[in-house]
Amino acid sequence: MLDLNNKSILITGGTGSFGKMFTKIILTKYSNVKRLVILSRDEQKHFQMAMEFPESKYPSIRYFIGDVRDKKRLVRAFEGIDIVIHAAAMKHVHLAEYNPMECIKTNVLGAENVIQAAIEAKVENVVALSTDKAAAPINLYGATKLTSDKLFIAANNIKGNRAIKFSVVRYGNVMGSNGSVMPFFINKRKEGVLPITDKRMTRFNISLEDGCEMVFHAIDKAWGGEIFVPKIPSYKVVDVATAICPKCEQKEVGIRPGEKIHEEMITSSDSFTTYDLGKYYAILPQTPTFDLAEYIKHFNAKIVPQGFNYNSGENDEWETVESLHDLIIKNVDPNFTV
Repeated sequence: MLDLNNKSILITGGTGSFGKMFTKIILTKYSNVKRLVILSRDEQKHFQMAMEFPESKYPSIRYFIGDVRDKKRLVRAFEGIDIVIHAAAMKHVHLAEYNPMECIKTNVLGAENVIQAAIEAKVENVVALSTDKAAAPINLYGATKLTSDKLFIAANNIKGNRAIKFSVVRYGNVMGSNGSVMPFFINKRKEGVLPITDKRMTRFNISLEDGCEMVFHAIDKAWGGEIFVPKIPSYKVVDVATAICPKCEQKEVGIRPGEKIHEEMITSSDSFTTYDLGKYYAILPQTPTFDLAEYIKHFNAKIVPQGFNYNSGENDEWETVESLHDLIIKNVDPNFTV
């Protein structure tokens, strides 16, 4: 059973939606965590987060201003750290299309800096957050996250005899996260019109808590080199709009640059190295650094059928307008009413 008491943990991008939820869970479940370092380049978000989780109340927490683009700063921040959760990213698709090199500097070069700093600082475990947009990417954001995933998986080949594991968790749209569709629609509904890019559009759906649970799973279970993918439901964007404002006009405005109609988390090309672990899938490296037969036996893992792919438009599990309404109240706005 995972026990993070007396461990030192650092979260890059720790002032974001994931970082705040992960921090809340850590401080609740593991009150004797040795140190919890929140690393972010945004001083205002640090200030706001420190109001919610003050050091006076939580003596293990530290707020560390730093940028993943700055390797020296990372090496200093990682001193004495056991576990790094890499959540820092430039994630808005249209902004990445317009500012490509800024996206590359953060998502690709920043990932490599995290890897090198973790190795130098003798970190034990690194878990990187990915996205469904990294599978068969058609936008720069997805391409940079796929590159980041590849870097973290390949890092297991260069660690030598160091006791460090690198793994990745890949999941879909997070309910209520900054910039996501649910809070956007809630804010727009007062205008009476909800803009829909394409009425055929679907997305995977996961709560922040379940996203955090995936990271705990990776910390506890990863052997190094896995990309973990959750089995989660999909939703139709028009159903989200209906759940939030059934009387609003749904105006189709066209797909933005780099958007897909449906999202994909496992491509058919991945199927040859993808295993069903029960609650999650794991895409394994083509050349694992561990004994594959032993891994399969240990987790009772089952190879998926050749050609299998996992996309939001052909999912077996779907949210309804009613279930989305309940999820909005639970995960986005407890005071929400139609």
